[in-house]
Amino acid sequence: MIEVEQIRIIAGLAMLSISSGIDIWKREIHDYYWLIFGAIALVISVIFWSESYLVRIGYAMIIAPIALIVWRMGLFGGADAFALIVLAGLCPVLTLSHNPVTPLTTLSNAAILIIIPISLNMIRNSYAVVTGQRIFEGFEESRGKKIAASMIGHKSKNPKYGFSIEELKEGKKKFSLRIHNAETAEFCTSPNTWITQGIPYLLLITGGFIIQLIFGDIFLNFFKMF
Repeated sequence: MIEVEQIRIIAGLAMLSISSGIDIWKREIHDYYWLIFGAIALVISVIFWSESYLVRIGYAMIIAPIALIVWRMGLFGGADAFALIVLAGLCPVLTLSHNPVTPLTTLSNAAILIIIPISLNMIRNSYAVVTGQRIFEGFEESRGKKIAASMIGHKSKNPKYGFSIEELKEGKKKFSLRIHNAETAEFCTSPNTWITQGIPYLLLITGGFIIQLIFGDIFLNFFKMF
């Protein structure tokens, strides 16, 4: 017999998987989507009501103000904030392992996954330099600035869903490494431009949630080793 935890996990994975696909395809998700899964969370909670789950949901909702603040800061979009809030109601503090999780586990795990695009950028740019491609041509920057740019972006022939990280200052090319507001920044359309990828953060949230289910909290488990 399927237990309520399994129903919640299946619903949570379905919500994140579908929304990630929509985000990649359209780069925007209508608010009605979160209302639908919020309603599903409410229905599940009513049908399988228990005091322990009410406490779990209340504890998990600590993520709500944090997600809203991060959204308003422009570090990720509204869809990402709503996904975390609805997920807290749908799958409060759930894991398939015996490792500890917190209301911030999905978000902190997702943040760690940022290392993947950083690593891919470093590999891509290192390969370009080794093969003689002049990716820094025209730039008058320090080695440290070039390394930083190589970590967060790459030179794209035909940019799509990326934000420009280069600018002209007094006729010279410079790297602009400021944080782009996920809600208001416009995608770059200029060819042969250094960009930072506009990675759908929902993908990282989905990955963070899957890691939560299987492994738990990466940060907590790391510090438990010492």
